[in-house]
Amino acid sequence: MTAPARFERIDDAVDFLLARTQGPLHVGAPLGLGKPHRLLNALYARIAADPSRALHLYTALSLDPPGAGKGLEGRFVGPFARRHFGDDFPRLAYVDALKRNTLPAHIEIEEFYLQSGALLNSPPAQQRYASLNYTHVARALADRGVNAIVQKVARRDGDARLSLSCNTDLTQDAVDAIVARGLPRPLLIAEVDPQLPWLGGSATVAEDYFDAVVTPPGPHPKLFGLPRQPVTDADYAIGFYASTLVRDGGTLQIGIGALADALCHALALRHADNAGYRRVLAALDPALASRPDLAPFAEGLYGCSEMINEGFRRLVEVGVIRRKVVDDEALMRRIADGRADDADRAVLERDGEYLHGGFYLGSPEFYDWLRHLPEDQHRGIGMRRISEVNELYGGHEALERLQRRDARFFNTCMMATALGAAVSDGLADGRVVSGVGGQYNFVAMAHALPDARSVLMLRATRDAGGENRSNLVWNYGHTTIPRHLRDIYISEYGIADLRGRADEDCVQAMAAIADARYGRGLLDTARREGKLRADFSLTAAARRNTPEHLRQALAPLRREGLLPDYPLGSDFTPVEERLVRALGWLKAATASRTGKLATVARALLGGSGDDAEALARMDLAAPSGLGARLEARLLALALRETRS
Repeated sequence: MTAPARFERIDDAVDFLLARTQGPLHVGAPLGLGKPHRLLNALYARIAADPSRALHLYTALSLDPPGAGKGLEGRFVGPFARRHFGDDFPRLAYVDALKRNTLPAHIEIEEFYLQSGALLNSPPAQQRYASLNYTHVARALADRGVNAIVQKVARRDGDARLSLSCNTDLTQDAVDAIVARGLPRPLLIAEVDPQLPWLGGSATVAEDYFDAVVTPPGPHPKLFGLPRQPVTDADYAIGFYASTLVRDGGTLQIGIGALADALCHALALRHADNAGYRRVLAALDPALASRPDLAPFAEGLYGCSEMINEGFRRLVEVGVIRRKVVDDEALMRRIADGRADDADRAVLERDGEYLHGGFYLGSPEFYDWLRHLPEDQHRGIGMRRISEVNELYGGHEALERLQRRDARFFNTCMMATALGAAVSDGLADGRVVSGVGGQYNFVAMAHALPDARSVLMLRATRDAGGENRSNLVWNYGHTTIPRHLRDIYISEYGIADLRGRADEDCVQAMAAIADARYGRGLLDTARREGKLRADFSLTAAARRNTPEHLRQALAPLRREGLLPDYPLGSDFTPVEERLVRALGWLKAATASRTGKLATVARALLGGSGDDAEALARMDLAAPSGLGARLEARLLALALRETRS
């Protein structure tokens, strides 16, 4: 391979791309953090102004910071977004066009995973969404004849290599799939970002892997940081129940969000403060608290997850994630059989890795952790192709089976049916909320490994349109995981083990973890449809499945500090944390018309509030105009209600 072309100006890299490709552009770009925003924006602007050249962009998870919006939400989000993302964050021009429905006719954007809920009302995004398993994306890119791939990379002083860093997931798999199809190797352009943490090992490539490398001068915008969200009582209950399924010496995969944060906090507490951990379990289910297999982790866990995130950082820090694996089948077999000697253990300690992932995404604090890891910990993180992480059948099945012993694959879903199907990515009307991503991969892998389990976590209810609704339903118009792959479901009210069970057993187990307001109706439907015998009734414990009962059980532990609002750290200031609680309460209180009227009346009758710092943060210390004065009263009420 020849030395790559080198540029400092983004526009020069665009010129290079346009000159080296003929006809329509079929461009691939990584999901999430590895997307070169400035390069894509320059390319988009050039093509938008030239209708003679079509652009087809294939990507996923096009991250866009939240807009300021209106009212109290806007007063909160605007200042936070400017501080957290930076005033110079390069918003993707094509995302703005998708949201406004102004995408030029000769430009097409196709994504296989959408930023959750962000493009529900964008016809162009919904029409060109591609429903794909993560491991099928490389094949699909070959089908589409991708002729260029652009990617953000990291460079380290004194090292001639480049690091694919945050996105080893698809680039190499896609190039191999395209070449295997007999098509020309796509043009590869790297944009170096000095903000991007360097990761070595399998994340590195020679510089000449790329045809061009652009190193734009500073200032360099911040990396996209995911704001960490508060963890509710329901989230904590789900996370602690889930933690009881994890075996010492096993393998861990997790998703992202508050449920994953709660699970990681529970696992960290199990290891670092086992007595406190068991007290939380006792508040949820006394039978769990005395289990002998929930001791601190003697051997530790091996992390193998398509996404490395905040939770893995915490688990590495406290010593839960530390079981190392090597890409040596014979050595892994000797370890599995108990035949490893001192030499084997020395190789494992020297060359082993304790965490594998296909991409990473998290908070600014998470990126800083990656940048400053001690070298021995740094070597323990291996960024891999998605074909290696998300499935067993990429050519190293025997090795991966040995590495992934006692695997627990934890993911979230929006809803589940009483017969065990999961709704994770879309609505009954066909609109896509997010995407399948790797969820199906891990569910299928759990059934392929003899000692693995797939665990889907969900909250029992949600508020929608001013009404509280159950997330455990009889049936739904969209399915992500079919019922024949049912395994384990967890809500804040317990664990439903459905693997291999008959339909009637599944109905009973799912009703037992439903909110008590809806469990009986679920059973009535099952009886009507002939899936449940007439004399079955809910247990006394299931009839206590209420938010209030859960709140009372966890309140003492909240006050004690065992269950903090932000267990993995916070991106908000202390006053913003108070505002997040207050705005959450206000949103719930005004979800219905009746609630809105009652809340406004209480606010008008109440005082102006004594949290001057919070009112000042929202620019409501001296409100002018009727609307601002009402907002100030509503906020003051919400702050009083959530003060404890």
